[in-house]
Amino acid sequence: MTTHLRKERHSVSDLKIHLVCVTKYRRKIFTSESLTVIEKSFKEVAAKMDFQIQEFNGESDHIHALIEYPPKLSVSLIVNALKGVSSRRYGQAGYTKPYGKDALWSPSYFVSSVGGAPLEILKQYIQNQEKPC
Repeated sequence: MTTHLRKERHSVSDLKIHLVCVTKYRRKIFTSESLTVIEKSFKEVAAKMDFQIQEFNGESDHIHALIEYPPKLSVSLIVNALKGVSSRRYGQAGYTKPYGKDALWSPSYFVSSVGGAPLEILKQYIQNQEKPC
């Protein structure tokens, strides 16, 4: 199995997150066409900010995204940009937001780091380092 590492001037990283965003009031408003608008806006933001949307999918009231990002970006910065731009593009495409409000997304989100070795393996690796004499 090969691992894609992000190589930058002063760092090498492999940072990935699983992001879940839900609609305001958990309203079931998404269709396959509207999810396409959101996915396209996510990819535009990713290109501008230098991160990647590796996978994207959703249901009628939430989306899932697998994101690979550089260490110079914070998760909250990424999420705020994705939610802001996608909400705007969603409205511009003519789709209605929950209850006619200005917001498409709930202010909260779920994010989890993914990939890499399991925690127990990492703990063993760190514990087994040879201490200098």
